[in-house]
Amino acid sequence: MAGRVSETSGPPPIGKNWEQDVERSEAFDDSAHPVVSDKLARKLSARQVQMIAIGGTIGTGLFLGTGKSLATGGPGSMLIAYSIVGAIVFLTMLALGEMAAYVPIAGSFCSFAGRYVDDSLGFALTWNYWFNDAVSTASDLVALQLVFAYWDTGFPGWAIALIFWGFLIAANIITVRAYGELEYWLSLLKVVTIIIFIILGIVVNCGGNTSHTYLGDKAWYIGDAPFVGGIGGFASVFVTASFAYGGTESIAITAGETKNPTKNLPRVVKNVFWRILLFYIISVLLIGLNVPYNTPGLSTKSSATSPFTLVFQMAGSKAAGSFINAVITTSVISAGNHALFAGTRLLYTLAQNKHAPQIFGKLNRNRVPWIAVLSTSAISGLCFGASYIGAGQLWTWLQNLIGVSNQLAWIAIGLASIRFRGAIESRGLAHKLPFKNWTYPWGPYICVILNIVLVLVQGWSSFKGGFHGVDFVSYYIELPLMLVMYVGWKLLKGTKIVGYAEMDLDTDVYVPTDDDLKEEVEEKTVKGRLRSTLRWIL
Repeated sequence: MAGRVSETSGPPPIGKNWEQDVERSEAFDDSAHPVVSDKLARKLSARQVQMIAIGGTIGTGLFLGTGKSLATGGPGSMLIAYSIVGAIVFLTMLALGEMAAYVPIAGSFCSFAGRYVDDSLGFALTWNYWFNDAVSTASDLVALQLVFAYWDTGFPGWAIALIFWGFLIAANIITVRAYGELEYWLSLLKVVTIIIFIILGIVVNCGGNTSHTYLGDKAWYIGDAPFVGGIGGFASVFVTASFAYGGTESIAITAGETKNPTKNLPRVVKNVFWRILLFYIISVLLIGLNVPYNTPGLSTKSSATSPFTLVFQMAGSKAAGSFINAVITTSVISAGNHALFAGTRLLYTLAQNKHAPQIFGKLNRNRVPWIAVLSTSAISGLCFGASYIGAGQLWTWLQNLIGVSNQLAWIAIGLASIRFRGAIESRGLAHKLPFKNWTYPWGPYICVILNIVLVLVQGWSSFKGGFHGVDFVSYYIELPLMLVMYVGWKLLKGTKIVGYAEMDLDTDVYVPTDDDLKEEVEEKTVKGRLRSTLRWIL
């Protein structure tokens, strides 16, 4: 178990002899510092956390969601919207990384909202984000049916979803190491595929396609392109982009099970900018250049075709399309795996904070909250409604719900960051932060303001061509639900906004263990520097 840090003394500095560091660490008094949420097994290695951060949340939002974005907004709207949301996510992750490195617990930003803003906000946000993750798992299983339909096997979609639903439950209930290893290899496959796609996308655009013609920017001048659907089409792309980026913030939820989080989490946050630029912006640009927005099947009520699959087909073979579709299938499984993991940890956090029945906090012998796993996965049964509604339509509605939920989480992270850093500065503890958000104070404020604007305007398309009630509900139902939970808990418990003086900056604060100290010293050796360089490259 890690030690705790006081408000008057920090962790001992690391010397050249790690044994001396260990002695100083052992002499460090942690008896007065409570452990509330730091009870899970820290078995996720730096290798796993880095790869999960890079590729863990690349899934249906990027591989399938870009098709809907292209069809409804056009290539220009898609590129601008993904760039703006990417900038918001980067600012959000810097703010979150600062808090998560200081207090690395499974509840992460949901717990921070309760500790640093108002317990009612923490209650409402955690329940909302838990439902977000549960529905995300469902949406990934729906997407699995859409992707699998590419091969036209005649095998029922619900059966495919059922098989992989059971697989995800098993991977999450055994041990966190099983989750981490599965996610590592699936994420690595996605990263390699994206790199291949970028190379192939450039080749296809320059003439290496079935028509042997230079495409250039011709797709930007077809029909209503580059801005399809006017302001309504442009606004609607933001919720799809938010869905695609969603889950980036949930890497902080792994903090409660990450080895040496004060070192590994800052590394993850620093790589977010390059991840956004490489995997999202460049991919979206190439899709817009190569695939016309009016391509049949990009987004319908019954189906959705991945633009990635179309680009591989343009390279000249059906086999290439089948290959990328198989990779997309594994990425969908990976995204569902990650969402189920995050949702489970949030339900565990709700139990720890007495916001949910204590049974959800029960751990098995591998210190995995197994009842929370089963309960969260049960919500994913929504995916089996696809055969009645139409998989494409259901996936669009779930996508809207999740996108708005992500934006509400980013707003809460910004608010928590403003309050947290204000308390840290007022007590003179800024020097004890393992990682500092260099955009404070303007970064969190921009994050909050832009997200509020997006939440309010992105449902514009539900009024286009008449009022579309179901679409409107999918865009805005999260707002009254959050408000009811916030006001209800406040009235029930009489909570108040936490002042700087009474803010808890002590509980669950992490101090490096003996192994952490030894690892940090070894990283300064030639072998350690080489390993760090390879980790950065890979």
